[in-house]
Amino acid sequence: MAAGKSKKRPEKQDKPPEKKGPGGVRIKDEKMEEGFRGIVRIAGKDVRGHIPLQRALGYVRGIGPTLQQAIATTIHRELDIEPSMPVGKLKEEQVEKIDQVLFNISNHGIPSYLFNRQHDVVAGDSKHLIMNDLLFSWKQDIEREKKLYTWKGYRHAYGQKVRGQRTRNTGRTGMAVGVLRKAVLAAQKAAAAPEGRAPKPGEEAKPAGGAAPKVEAKPAAKGEPKAAPKPAAKKTEAKG
Repeated sequence: MAAGKSKKRPEKQDKPPEKKGPGGVRIKDEKMEEGFRGIVRIAGKDVRGHIPLQRALGYVRGIGPTLQQAIATTIHRELDIEPSMPVGKLKEEQVEKIDQVLFNISNHGIPSYLFNRQHDVVAGDSKHLIMNDLLFSWKQDIEREKKLYTWKGYRHAYGQKVRGQRTRNTGRTGMAVGVLRKAVLAAQKAAAAPEGRAPKPGEEAKPAGGAAPKVEAKPAAKGEPKAAPKPAAKKTEAKG
């Protein structure tokens, strides 16, 4: 390169700002088309629009990996919606139909061994609950166990582990023993101290009621005669 000549730098082209969804997730431009929604509410759960339908079903409380695959197959058969379709491209009518399937899973040919409420105690039938219905039934089960005072209810009432886990190292509740003992001793010293003054550290608490503290007799030194014991006082009988 000849001296005095400088290489021209290419001019910077202004790039369009990246479009980001909730949580700072970058959304590709090809998905931000007309009618595409960034957030879709499925069965009361907000799901990002770029997530496929089958994966989005797993965001709903009460639907696991096996059941979400079975529901995605049912939706594809009944509603003609591909499991790999992003939920942001779904129309409002399609989302409502999906919600109807999710809240009535037992009426769409899905086997009952995938349900989370088999042979229900109250109704007697097998059904599957999701979202708030599942939480409510779970709390009702715990309260019923407590009222019956079964072993599970006993463990729930005392905040202990229910399914036989060990509690030697984990699962402890309450304060540590050493800390509790220090707090009890400090409270006892404060109660025994006179009003208006707290006991100093290392100071023994005086007995309540104004009684004089007991003084221990010191042993006599070598070579000193022992003090003679005092004679006992004679009892005088009162003459009538």
